[in-house]
Order: sequence, then C-alpha cells, then structure tokens
Amino acid sequence: MRLKKCILAGGILLSTAVLFACGNKSGKEAETTAAAVTTDAEKSMETEKSTDKPTEGKKLQIVTTNFPSYDFARAITKGDAELTMLVKPGAETHSYEPSPKDIITIQNADLFLYTGGDSDEWVEDVLKSVQGKNLHVFKMMDAVSLMEEETVEGMQEEEEDDHDHGKEGQDKADSAKDDHDQDKEDEPEMDEHVWTSPKNAITIVEKLEETISGLDTEHKEQFKANSDAYVKELEELDKSFQEVVDHGKRKEIIVADRFPFAYFCKEFGLKYFAAFPGCSTDTQPSASTIAFLTDKVKEDQIPVVFHIEMSNEDMVDAICRDTGAKKMLLNAVHNVTDSDFKAGKTYVDLMKPNVEALKEALN
Repeated sequence: MRLKKCILAGGILLSTAVLFACGNKSGKEAETTAAAVTTDAEKSMETEKSTDKPTEGKKLQIVTTNFPSYDFARAITKGDAELTMLVKPGAETHSYEPSPKDIITIQNADLFLYTGGDSDEWVEDVLKSVQGKNLHVFKMMDAVSLMEEETVEGMQEEEEDDHDHGKEGQDKADSAKDDHDQDKEDEPEMDEHVWTSPKNAITIVEKLEETISGLDTEHKEQFKANSDAYVKELEELDKSFQEVVDHGKRKEIIVADRFPFAYFCKEFGLKYFAAFPGCSTDTQPSASTIAFLTDKVKEDQIPVVFHIEMSNEDMVDAICRDTGAKKMLLNAVHNVTDSDFKAGKTYVDLMKPNVEALKEALN
C-alpha cells in the first residue's frame, strides 16, 4: 500500500509541476479548467448558493476529499459556502487519485478539508505546490486522538513489495530521498477512519466550525447555530449506540470485510474480528482467513456477520451460508451512493441503521 502511494506521489508531483509551470494562465482560463462537472452526480456536488460573500463579494470556497468531511462542512455552512467533494459518490476512497482539474480546484479554494492517513498521502505534495497561496487547511486526523491501525487475530495482513532504498551509484539527492521514504515506511501507520466514532465526529464538527467561522466572520453566528444543531443529532446517535451496547448480550462483532471501525469499537468497548485492516487494498481473502472467521462465528455463536458499504460481498455470503448467521451492512460512511448523495443523506442518516444492525449482532 505504501509503495503504491509513493509511486502515486511521484505522479502528482509531475502533474503539479506541469500545471504550475503552465499555470500563469488567465484567472478565467483556470476557472474554466476547474469548473465543475457535467454528469448529474458531479453537478449535485455544487452546493446551495447564497448572496453573502466572505471576501471580495465571493462565497467561501470549501474543497473536501471524502463524504464525511463534505457532510460535516455542509452541516455547518448550510448553503453559505460553495462545497466541492473530490471523491465522487460511489467511488473507492482508498484508490482516489487527484486529477489536474482537482489540483486546480484545491488551489482556488479558501479551505481544503481532508482526513489524512494512507489514503491522503498525495495531499502533502499538492499542498507544497500551492504554498504562498491563501489556502487554509483542516486535517480531520489532527482534531482527535489517534490509534495505530491494528492487525488482530485472524486478520489477513497485506503483502508489501520489497524495494531497494540504497543502491550504489545513486547521487546524494536520491539517497536522501530514499532515506526519507524508508523513515516513512518505518513509522507506525495511524488509523485514518476517525469519523466512525460519533464522539470523534462531534469533536471534528466543533473544531471545523471554529475554522470556518474564522474565515467567514459575517456568518459565524449562523455557523455556530448550525454546528450546535448537528452536534445534538450526533449526541443522540452516540446515545443510541451506547444503549444498544449496554443492553447487549455480547460485546463482540465480526466483519467479513475491511475493518474501518477501530475508533467505533474503542469508544463502545467492543471486541472484533475481521478479514482485512481498514486501509487494505486486498479484496480476495485467503482460505485461512475465511476458515478462521467461520470457526469464530460458530464457536462464539455470533448471530450476525457484517460487511461494509460498496464492497465485494462474496466472503460474507460464504461465511453466512456455512454458519447460518445473518448478513448485515455496517456502514462506515467512507462514501455515499449517487442516489443517496442526490437525496441529501447525511452522516447521521447513514449511521442510524447501524444502531439496529448492532442491536441484532449483540443479542
């Protein structure tokens, strides 16, 4: 996974170099290049218009990477900002690569909102390319306490390609770059799925509101009111989960899929077993992984086996056939379907069905 991201980063650096070497085009031309989209899904990402502008008669321009960050900003601004979500509805967030148009869109934003972590390693290089511009940045992983991505018993670890970081004959610049890359390889990988904990979501929304209000003081009272209202919804959601856990017969879940729920399980004191880590690019489980999860379902008499949204359900189907367990969706809100996006579904809307799903799994 990290090797793939290193290769991707090189491609982004080349793209940004070309963009900004040719980037002294007129403002109108740049805006035309970055103008939003022609498909219905992309058109729906252009948010509600308002008459008040924070600076120079223009509405605050906010660019987000994924759906959770988009939804939190939308809940705070409620039409008093222009929002753009880079990862399209229904797309795989972990394999997203910014296009040249996306990079220009970030360059022209007032606020760039992203998660951080393995999926957003490309961000560092893009931000370097826009240094000196009036761009503010909010990283969701900086708003909360982080956990290392875990590999628990039975979980299939992703194979990483070996690559040489110090061949003879490389010049000093290449050697220094390789040492830096090796240092990044040696760093612990932090779990990026911070939004899956409702308490984390509350913290992110509150801190994001402060950032947005600082950029558009004219609307700060409305932003604060919007934020407070959304926090109340999140608090009710959190309370619902806690009641389910408190009254459950067991404190264990099984996810026959990638596992982005470490923060969720930590908050509610749940034990878990899963097929892959949250950021794994693997989609095909080994026979031993399937066998372990199948045996665990039988041994612990687990009534429900979960899968996540927009994933391959072959593994969960096979385990449920063999064990008699019920297959259910546990939505991690990585992304949203095109139809749900058009319908205006929120993080809270998508998380609410998880309450009933968890209730069945724990009883």
